[in-house]
Amino acid sequence: MTIRNTLLGLGLAFLSLTSLAERTITDQLNRSVTIPDKIERAVILQHQTLNIATQLDAMPQVVGVLAGWKKQLGSDFARLAPGVDKLATPGDLNEVNIESLLALKPDVVFVTNYAPTEMIDKISKANIPVIAISLRVGDEKEAAKLNPTLADEDQAYSDGLKQGITLIADVFGKQAQGEALNKAAFANRAMLAERLGDIPAEKRVRAYMANPDLHTYGSGKYTGLMMEHAGAFNVAAPTIKGAKQVSMEDVLQWNPAVIFVQSRYPKVVDEIKGGAQWQNLDAVKNGKVLLMLDYAKAWGYPMPEALALGEVWMAKALYPERFADIDLDKMVQDYYQQFYRTDYQGK
Repeated sequence: MTIRNTLLGLGLAFLSLTSLAERTITDQLNRSVTIPDKIERAVILQHQTLNIATQLDAMPQVVGVLAGWKKQLGSDFARLAPGVDKLATPGDLNEVNIESLLALKPDVVFVTNYAPTEMIDKISKANIPVIAISLRVGDEKEAAKLNPTLADEDQAYSDGLKQGITLIADVFGKQAQGEALNKAAFANRAMLAERLGDIPAEKRVRAYMANPDLHTYGSGKYTGLMMEHAGAFNVAAPTIKGAKQVSMEDVLQWNPAVIFVQSRYPKVVDEIKGGAQWQNLDAVKNGKVLLMLDYAKAWGYPMPEALALGEVWMAKALYPERFADIDLDKMVQDYYQQFYRTDYQGK
C-alpha cells in the first residue's frame, strides 16, 4: 500500500468516526438523550420550539414540522420562516405518523413536554432521539403536565425559558445565537419592574385573557406572569388552574377592566364587542377590548419576544403615561431584524 493510499484510508476513517460522533444532552423532562454531534435533519413537533429555532436561524437544519404550525403561529409565520410551508408534517403536538417520520430520516425530533408517553416511546423505539421542551423548570412530577402546579411560577418560566433556548441552541450548534436571544428576551424586565414597582396589588388593572369559546389562562401559565410583569392582575388566576374553559357567569363576576385577545384570535374581539352578554363589563363599556400584536404572545408557554416586546406593549397599553418615552416601534423593528432577519409587518 502506498503512502498516498494509507493517508487516504486514514482520512476516510476519520471522516467516518466524525460522522458517527455523538453527545448526550438532558431535555426538559430531565431525560438523558444521546444525539448526533451535528444535527442536519431535525423534525419539530412543537410550535414554541419551531418559533425559537427560527429565531436561532436553524431552519436550514429542519426537514419536518408539526401539522398545526399555521394555527398555532399564524399565517404570517411563513414570511418569518421562508419555506416552512413546504416542509413535511409527520405529526402534531399529540401524535406522530411513524412511517412519515421515518421517511424523513431525522437526526432528532423535538416534542412538547406533554406529548403522550406512547408517542415518545414510538419514536424512541425507531432509534430516533426525542427531545422534550417545556420552557419551564421546577418539580419533576409536574414536568410532563400541560397545566402544572408551580411553587414559584416566575422562576419556573424565567429559568425554564433560558434553559430551553440554551438547549435548543446547543442541539443545533447555534450557541452564540442562543446567548444573544436569551439576553434580548430579558433585556426589559428590570425597566418594567422599576416603572411599575410602586403600584400596590389592589391598584393593578384587572385583566382577562379571552381565547375562543370562553377559554382562558389561570394560574400555572406564563400568561399570568406576562400580566404581572406588565402591571396587571389576571382575574382568572385565583380560581382557575391552567388553560381552561370558563363560564360567562365567571367573567361577569370578575368584571375585568381590560380584556386582551391574542393576535391569532381576531374574531373573538368582534364576538365580545357585539355580544349582548358582554356589554355590562367595564372593559366593553370603556372600549378596553384590545387585540394584541403578533409579537405579544400571551401564550401558556413563554416566547422570547413575548418577554422582550410583548410585556412592554402590554404595560404601555395599561399605563401609557409611564411609558410615553419608550419607542416601542423601534424596539420591535430592531428585534425582528436581529432574530427574524426581516422587518416587522404585523398589526
